[in-house]
Amino acid sequence: MISHFLKLEWKQYFRSAHWQKGIAIKVIMVFFALYFIVSFLAVGVGGYYLLKKEFPDQDPLQMVNAYLLYAFLGDLVVRYLMQKLPVMNIKPFLILPIKKSKLVHYVLGKSSFSAFNIFGLFFYVPFSIVLINEGYTTSGVLGWLFFIILLTQANNFLNFLINKNNKAFAIIASLLALCIGLQKFDVFDITVYGGQLFDAIYASPIYALLGVLLVVVLYNLNYKQLRNQVYLDEAVSQKVVEAKSADLSFANRLGDVAPFIKNDMRLIWRNKRTKTVFLMSFLFLFYGLIFFTQETYQKMPAMLMFASLFVTGGFTFNYGQFIPAWDSAHYKMLMSQGFRYRKFLESKWILMVVMTSILYFLSIPYLYFGLDIFLMITCGAIFNIGFNSLFLLFAGSFNRKRIDLNRSGFGNTQGTSATQFIVIIPLMLFPMLVFWLLNKFVGGNSGYIAVAAIGVLCLLLKNYAMNFIEKKYIKDKYVMINAFGKEA
Repeated sequence: MISHFLKLEWKQYFRSAHWQKGIAIKVIMVFFALYFIVSFLAVGVGGYYLLKKEFPDQDPLQMVNAYLLYAFLGDLVVRYLMQKLPVMNIKPFLILPIKKSKLVHYVLGKSSFSAFNIFGLFFYVPFSIVLINEGYTTSGVLGWLFFIILLTQANNFLNFLINKNNKAFAIIASLLALCIGLQKFDVFDITVYGGQLFDAIYASPIYALLGVLLVVVLYNLNYKQLRNQVYLDEAVSQKVVEAKSADLSFANRLGDVAPFIKNDMRLIWRNKRTKTVFLMSFLFLFYGLIFFTQETYQKMPAMLMFASLFVTGGFTFNYGQFIPAWDSAHYKMLMSQGFRYRKFLESKWILMVVMTSILYFLSIPYLYFGLDIFLMITCGAIFNIGFNSLFLLFAGSFNRKRIDLNRSGFGNTQGTSATQFIVIIPLMLFPMLVFWLLNKFVGGNSGYIAVAAIGVLCLLLKNYAMNFIEKKYIKDKYVMINAFGKEA
């Protein structure tokens, strides 16, 4: 029966219109997957020797163990935002003499082979082989690896239990941020206790069986939850939810664009994909920590500018590149209304500008790394507000892919086309190039001034730019209506 399910899913996948339309994107995703696999393999094989070289007085295994709790908490956060639930179209099977328990076990078993569970193995398995080769106890290493695999599966099933529960996600993300903050300011170091836990598993491999108990408990909880939903009346019934409307009257002061702003805010918060984009934009605030804390990047000012753009531009990049596809489900209705297209576009621009401004104020703690770093973030914010927001509006006129807002958020390539890859060049490389050239050949603050000046100049020319963009959208109006009317 399991093999029969697999055959049916295989046929359904390759016969779908989405497969035929998205071959190019799938090829790109395959290359990304290969890149991550090679990267994990390289770190897994060379990680031990790199740690031994940089920290000769410390045990590489203990160093890795100390940060594994961070790794699994971070993995859970990423899974919540990116991992798709292991669903299959079970409605046709509910009228057939197939045990419902088989359907549930199949769905849960399929989730165990998720890419999120497999990618990590390309680091842990080679790292374990290197440990054994370097003289570590074979039984201890195998017990440690077995426990790691079980914790990965436990994360997999825990994610399905908390899925759609924003409170649970907020607790986990806050716990991760709190642990990092407490360790950063020497208040409480969780790596000490986390390291002791995994060191104990290596010392006494029998404790790895605790992972089996954890996986069994989480699997059974998932089984009971799904088993209670596998009924025909549950599958075809219309779920009635009481509509809750937030008070958005504060937007009325924006004038004619207020109705569009309100609709965009409701759209963002009520749909999975847009909500993910909104929440991810705050995670991009921490992107600078990857670059600003590394001495290597201090000698690469262009890369620091790259990071500075992302700190305040997370929402602008992720939301702006899919304008106006976010409204594709009701685009025909919008275009039948008697409003000026300029107002519709300005509402998107205001939303990007406001979010960039909010993220900029939240980035003030980066002053800790020095005034130069914060000045760079400021220039990046001005560039995002002035140039990038307008450029993304213009690039949106080339979007022709419909988006289903109810599908999973980050990691979902639906709606992605060549446009999203092409726009990266002016969005990121242009300010980096300008900053690098002036910083190298002119010096002083010329790089900062140039990047900020481009943003200010674009703001001064906003009306002319918006008129040009509006004409482009009006010209392609019926082409976009036709494209968005097709099922993805």
